[in-house]
Formats: sequence, structure tokens, C-alpha cells
Amino acid sequence: MDATSISHVSERAGQTARVRGWLYNKRSSGKIQFLIVRDGTGYLQVVVARAEVKPEVWDAAETVSQEASLEVTGTIREERRARGGYEMTATDVVLLGPAENFPITPKEHGTDFLMSNRHLWLRSARQHAILKIRSELEQGIHDFFYEREFVRIDSPILTPAACEGTSTLFETQYTEEEKAYLSQSGQLYLEPAAAAFGKVYCFGPTFRAEKSKTRRHLREFWMIEPEVAFLEIDGLMDLAEEFICELVGRVLGRCREELQRLERDTARLETVKKPFPRFNY
Repeated sequence: MDATSISHVSERAGQTARVRGWLYNKRSSGKIQFLIVRDGTGYLQVVVARAEVKPEVWDAAETVSQEASLEVTGTIREERRARGGYEMTATDVVLLGPAENFPITPKEHGTDFLMSNRHLWLRSARQHAILKIRSELEQGIHDFFYEREFVRIDSPILTPAACEGTSTLFETQYTEEEKAYLSQSGQLYLEPAAAAFGKVYCFGPTFRAEKSKTRRHLREFWMIEPEVAFLEIDGLMDLAEEFICELVGRVLGRCREELQRLERDTARLETVKKPFPRFNY
């Protein structure tokens, strides 16, 4: 039997399915164990009843630890109280790979500890939600410009010149004779490209070597830059409004569960509509 991703278990309601993933959490009432399994696409509650499974299946469910990889097989049924609206009544639980002494537990951990274990912190519900929303935004950015016939131009990351000011450049020794700098902006490459294609954009990493004045300051970030020939200021503001409204609407429509996990007040996002207030100088 092929494995079913958790995001598609609803299509197997009333049928047997097999899911491979990692144990996110579990609880037990003595005769029944509830395993919360995640596979990257969602979370599935797996119910293991001691009286209904073989002893070795019960033992596997009882001994599996947090973040161990496992394979579960059983019948999918609708359960509104379960996360995702569906759960599995298990007939088989197979431990694929143990995870002894997983360092990140439900207790509170400091930022230094979590960042030192960043590769494992990504498995937590909050970090997972943040990166899922970021991924949806990035796809939305490309779709927005593609649907408006913009051409994507990938500007170099190592450049020979400053775009914003020589005091905020990250300098590297490119060759023995030459120096190069981490890009502050794709602007210098987009402007001539706009004269070739009319409508262009870039979306990539940019770097600013300025001193940090706040805890939230980023020396590296990703920036979206469109350049459009013959477009005046009102047209640019129209484009910016459409861009923001479409991306906010896309995240509200496709990442509702992730926003709830982050405890975001979506009512404020739902008010983001055109037209925006405008004022001149």
C-alpha cells in the first residue's frame, strides 16, 4: 500500500490508509493510546486500542518516543474534535527510527538553546507555521508578477559596486586584485532590464552592513523589487496596493490553520482592502 500524506487523508475516509511521519506528541488513558503523527503536510491523531491490536503493535505505540519516525496503518474516519477533522483507528504501528533523548521538550527553552538546535526547532508547531506561511508568500509573490507578465531577473549577489551607500557594504576579496561586495539591492541590474523587457522584478537576498540599533535588525533579508517602464507614481501605488491585498488574501485563504497556531488576529488582516489612504508631500 502506498503511503498517504496527512493533507489527503480525508480522501480515504472509511478506508484503510498508511501514513509515514514522526511522533509529535502522545497521551495514554491506560487502555487507549493517542499518537499525534506529523508528516510535514499536517497532523493526524492515531488511536491505538489495546484490545483491538496485536501485543507487538501496542508495545510499539507504548515505547515510541517524541520525534521518532514511524509508520501507522488503519482506518480513517471523520472526527471533528481531532486536529484536521480526521483521525485514524490503528491496526499497525511500526517504528522506523528511534529518537532517544530528543532535546526540545514541551517545557520552556531559552532562545540561545533553541537557536543552537535550530535544525530540530524547525519541527515545532510554531516554527513550522511560520515557514509554511513564508513559503506561501514566496509562491504568491512569483504568481502575482507572472500573472501580470513581469519577467523575473536574478540579479548577482556578488557585485562590484554599491547601490545604497559605501558605508553599509559587506566586502569580500574576490580575486587577489579585485574586491566584490554582497548586494544591497538588485536595482542596478533591473533598471537596464526594464528597458529591455518593460516589466521586470527580482526577489532575493540583500545585505546591509549597518550597525544594529534594535533587536529586530536584520543584516540579511529578502527583498522584492519591481521595475516598470513608463509607469508613473499613481501606477506604482496601484501596483503596490494590489500586491499587498493579493498576498494578504492568499495567506488568509490558504494558511488559516497556521495563523491560528501563531495566535494571530486575522480580523485585522481581513480589513486590508483597496483603496489605501494616500497623501502627498
